Amino acid sequence: MIRIKSSDEIRKMEYACRVVAEALKYAEELVAVGATTYDIDRKLEEFLISRKVKPAFKGYSGYPATSCISLNEVVVHGIPSKKIVLKPGDLVSIDLGALYEGYYGDAARTYAVNGVSETALKLLKVTEEALRIGIDTAKPGARIGDVSHAIQKYVEENGFNVIRDYVGHGIGRELHEEPQIPNFGDPGTGPKLMVGMTLAIEPMVSAGDWRTVLEADGWTAVTADRSLAAHFEHTVVITPDGARVLTTCEGGN
Repeated sequence: MIRIKSSDEIRKMEYACRVVAEALKYAEELVAVGATTYDIDRKLEEFLISRKVKPAFKGYSGYPATSCISLNEVVVHGIPSKKIVLKPGDLVSIDLGALYEGYYGDAARTYAVNGVSETALKLLKVTEEALRIGIDTAKPGARIGDVSHAIQKYVEENGFNVIRDYVGHGIGRELHEEPQIPNFGDPGTGPKLMVGMTLAIEPMVSAGDWRTVLEADGWTAVTADRSLAAHFEHTVVITPDGARVLTTCEGGN
């Protein structure tokens, strides 16, 4: 069932989302050569708690950390570790969620550690632009397939591939709600978008093959060909004028 949110529900989501956005902005200072993903995760957790929100991922289905921090060929769900030390040229994707008064916010961003390749820089730009295109397509009356197709078309036109094993999702009282939002598909298919729907749109893009494999920890998903991957995500609400981004450092209560 797709849940339409009231203005009060959206207000609560706005705060959770704004804190997530501010935390990802703060992460710009944390992502640096020599930092461990464990230390980044710990500082992000401290930031969330200081803003009176609960880390959404920690303990979710047994996940052990506050954030997912995924490097290079890791697509999603990389577990922070003291053994993972950032080095020049790394791509670092951070996926983060927060819970406030029973409502969730979720966003992701990929950062470049100094000295990344031209391919990596293009991958970042294309993935972030694909997210913007997906958001622009998410208007009342459009269908999920329209959003999915717009993302896939742009990514493939630029020589990359969208990951198919992991998709976006509805969000609100649950971290993952209906509908699923693939980053590939056919226009004119899937549920129709309606005012009050809240969605986490999140292109995950590979510089090589779209296939993934799951590592032995049961969480870490990597590209099957070990090509670079990037991940950008926003939580949005559908309004009469189109999708409004909630995971922003501006606005809210």
